[in-house]
Amino acid sequence: RIGTAALAVQVVGSNWPKPHYTLLVTGLCRFQILQLLKEKPYPVAEVQQLDRLEQFTNGHKSEEELGELSEQFYKYAVQLVEMLDMSVPAVAKLRRLLDSLPREALPDILTSIIRTTNQEKLQILDAVRLEERFKMTIPLLVRQIEGLKLLQKTRKSKQDDDKRVVAIRPNRRISHGSITEDEEEEEDHDDVVVLEKKIRTSSMSEQALKVCLKEIKRLKKMPQSMPEYALTRNYLELMVELPWNKSTKDRLEIRAARIVLDNDHYAMEKLKKRVLEYLAVRQLKNNLKGPILCFVGPPGVGKTSVGRSIAKTLGREFHRIALGGVCDQSDIRGHRRTYVGSMPGRIINGLKTVGVNNPVFLLDEVDKLAKSLQGDPAAALLEVLDPEQNHSFTDHYLNVAFDLSQVLFIATANTTATIPPALLDRMEVIQVPGYTQEEKIEIAHRHLIPKQLELHGLTPQQIQIPHVTTLGIITRYTREAGVRALDRKLGAICRAVAVKVAEGQHKEAKPDRAEVGEGEDCKEHVTEDAKPESISDTADLALPPEMPILIDFHALKDILGPPMYDMEVSERLNQPGVAIGLAWTPLGGEIMFVEASRMDGEGQLTLTGQLGDVMKESAHLAISWLRSNAKRYQLTNASGSFDLLDNTDIHLHFPAGAVTKDGPSAGVTIVTCLASLFSGRLVCSDVAMTGEITLRGLVLPVGGIKDKVLAAHRAGLKRIIIPQRNEKDLEEIAAHVRQDLTFVLAGCLEEVLNAAFDGGFAVKARLEHLNSKL
Repeated sequence: RIGTAALAVQVVGSNWPKPHYTLLVTGLCRFQILQLLKEKPYPVAEVQQLDRLEQFTNGHKSEEELGELSEQFYKYAVQLVEMLDMSVPAVAKLRRLLDSLPREALPDILTSIIRTTNQEKLQILDAVRLEERFKMTIPLLVRQIEGLKLLQKTRKSKQDDDKRVVAIRPNRRISHGSITEDEEEEEDHDDVVVLEKKIRTSSMSEQALKVCLKEIKRLKKMPQSMPEYALTRNYLELMVELPWNKSTKDRLEIRAARIVLDNDHYAMEKLKKRVLEYLAVRQLKNNLKGPILCFVGPPGVGKTSVGRSIAKTLGREFHRIALGGVCDQSDIRGHRRTYVGSMPGRIINGLKTVGVNNPVFLLDEVDKLAKSLQGDPAAALLEVLDPEQNHSFTDHYLNVAFDLSQVLFIATANTTATIPPALLDRMEVIQVPGYTQEEKIEIAHRHLIPKQLELHGLTPQQIQIPHVTTLGIITRYTREAGVRALDRKLGAICRAVAVKVAEGQHKEAKPDRAEVGEGEDCKEHVTEDAKPESISDTADLALPPEMPILIDFHALKDILGPPMYDMEVSERLNQPGVAIGLAWTPLGGEIMFVEASRMDGEGQLTLTGQLGDVMKESAHLAISWLRSNAKRYQLTNASGSFDLLDNTDIHLHFPAGAVTKDGPSAGVTIVTCLASLFSGRLVCSDVAMTGEITLRGLVLPVGGIKDKVLAAHRAGLKRIIIPQRNEKDLEEIAAHVRQDLTFVLAGCLEEVLNAAFDGGFAVKARLEHLNSKL
């Protein structure tokens, strides 16, 4: 119950990374607690002073009273200090204090500096009489001197700097006398030693090792209360955790890889071929650099999931980095360590997460990067995705080079239009087109339906979805290049069936036919071959009598509502001035109607439908070509004049007015639409077309042929007019799709018009009537 009265001079510390405070106090005197008055919110007690503050001023009596005991203590104290390095300022100051301070103060000062336990310090504090205090402190000094002598014998001369660390504790530890904090400080010191050992035994590069050893030396001399202490320690721990030379072994069996890819994904032959080529080359050359692939295609076709399958095929770790909306280059390269809250970039963080230096990195949505005041992340990716530079990728946080050449980078994008040309040039672009109807049916029955049954707790004995029903969902309820909407529709069907199953399991009597839904109706619309096999009697007892529920078109209408998409092509082509074009969008190909009308006016051309400048120019090209060839094709306005704009206004409209449209590929569609308007003839209802036109009537090639053809196939069209120079693009289309369609290769607008109208659009022979001038 003896304590020390003191004045608090300074409090320094922080709560991060863990609470650690340093208290600087000035001791006044000892006191003894007589009575504890209260404990909360802080202890208050009545105390008695045990020693006087003015006793140190009467220094002339101390030597006479203590005599030999004081001299002995002073001799041991000088011996202890002289065994330390006098070049250290703290040691030199302590040596001066031994001569200047009164002898009565020395036991308290030296006890707080030398290595002693808390219990021993408390015993010195309890010793109020000076003589008793000297007697208790001298053995502690002798023990410290013997320890230093033994240490000097075992240590080398170059480790002299460590003597003062062992012998004298830093002053910041004096104010905290708890055993717990001493143990924590010792543990921290041990952690630094362990960290240094890990650095020396790691397989990092020579440059990185040199930087880490320099930082660990700074860390040893740094007090823990400094904010930089935690930053430096985090940096060193990251350097140790990075996989400098740790890698996984690739599975190079091509046959097994082909089986894995076929099981995970249907179609996608071009992607599978590229992966198998990489495996084959890896068998011949072990140190092959990882390719940098870019999968470009509409949403929902499996670009992201195929990246995971590639990692599974190779036996590598997989890490996905979402780049959509990233507008700071520090997300790629990291922050410099001079900033508060700095951290490495996503590339280095991903390597730390997977723990190997040859993972598969999926850079998702690379076409949706943004620019800001913090820099351009697309420019930061130039170094990452360049095979000639990424062997020495330098993150701002690490500030040392890291080898990324063994990483297999896969980028995904919906379009290449928004990717900077320099970045696009560094990647191997592989187009991933949309699926055909047949491919969607296979994907639904191989992957989507089993997945939805498992998610909703259903079994094939409870629900059956025939191929005909799946085709109806694809054509009437979804119109997309991928299969995401199809997956959602299948989930809605499973939820509706789950309600029926749950209701049937809680009813003892046979449920009403009205509650069953489509029980009898389904069976009327399914042939005998499509009916499910009869379930055994034991199964009939366990399941409701309507099981399995068979989904047909009536059930689709009850569950999903009326069809969202109708086959409206023939209905919209029942009058002149309408033609069907083909457009490409980042979501896949689409069919596009072009409508035209004429009226009395002043010869103006009106264009509506949110058209871009290129499409507006195509419309002007089309009307100019028709005006110059009006006599040849016998095209007249309402008054019979070959000048099509004479007292006539023309209005061209592209439906879906809320969608912005642009591009040159609608040129042939506009010409056909206007030719139908002025000739009064109907365009064939099963024909779609695409192609750019010139003023001389030539048809130039366009892009996105595969997506456009698939869109026409989804819409039920049978004939497609494409530029003759796009014939090479037809090889990418599946054989069964080509068999269902008839392709017309056109080199000029005359061939387009002949194919777009029944019976052709040939030049009509007409006798020339000469007007008499007499």
